[in-house]
Amino acid sequence: MSQYFDMGDEVLWNPSNGASRLFQRQVSVFEAELELSSGIGPMENDECQIDPASFEIFVNALLAQHRRTSHAILLALSEGFTATVLVLAERAGISVDWAQPAAVADGAREHVQNAAASGMSALAEGRSWGAGLRERARELGQHMPR
Repeated sequence: MSQYFDMGDEVLWNPSNGASRLFQRQVSVFEAELELSSGIGPMENDECQIDPASFEIFVNALLAQHRRTSHAILLALSEGFTATVLVLAERAGISVDWAQPAAVADGAREHVQNAAASGMSALAEGRSWGAGLRERARELGQHMPR
């Protein structure tokens, strides 16, 4: 069995029921964390519609939140979900604002963890966050059937 995440008539993802259930639960978690609707509707008759306008706002807020943290555990917990959402955004033709989160690099950061404790240097972290996330999304996209 599988379920469908659609935008209009286009299927963006056709995961197994288990993967779909876990993803939907994570959607709820990140909606609560961001205090923002994802635009991902309820699963009805094995189909879920995604509202493009709300989803675009959610994707960019999620990416900005990811960029604002340097906490290793929070990054590990959120990376897979964020990369999965980025695959859906790409397939939907959603404009992802990579420049906006980069502007945070010189500003205040949330959920900061001591770089020595996390094993990450500030330089490596700043250099690789976007590239690593893009690569993870590319990898996941190969395992996300339509």
